[in-house]
Amino acid sequence: MPCKTYGYIRVSSTDQNASRQLVAMRERNVPENNIYLDKHSGKDFNRPQCRKLTALLQPGDLLYLMSIDRLGRNYEEILTQWRILTQQIGVDVCVIDMPLLGTRCGKDLLGTFIADLVLQILSFVAQNERENIKRRQAQGGVSSSQNF
Repeated sequence: MPCKTYGYIRVSSTDQNASRQLVAMRERNVPENNIYLDKHSGKDFNRPQCRKLTALLQPGDLLYLMSIDRLGRNYEEILTQWRILTQQIGVDVCVIDMPLLGTRCGKDLLGTFIADLVLQILSFVAQNERENIKRRQAQGGVSSSQNF
């Protein structure tokens, strides 16, 4: 059975726009019916489309993500989900805005080490940003979607 290409898109709320991520998936020729979209917080992986997609993935399939924070915003859960995808299922992952994280190339020890290091750093940044957003919201501050 030939390997398939999938895309996963996540926005944090129903009023956020996923069009930028959709365009990126289309540019990579991800079939429309293989693009899964959740409009949920990244705090955990209790997201219906993410669970559905994970259950469909097979060894050798390719999964596109726009960025690591679209996968999630919880440090430990991102690392766990990454290992499930890449080691348990055997999926290749391409992080569009961070090609260094991609698993299609550099599968030797050094490449794996570098990707793991970058993944840990970006997972930390994703969770830290989530905590900052929550703190600003609790203080009645500016949301992350507003710009000055």
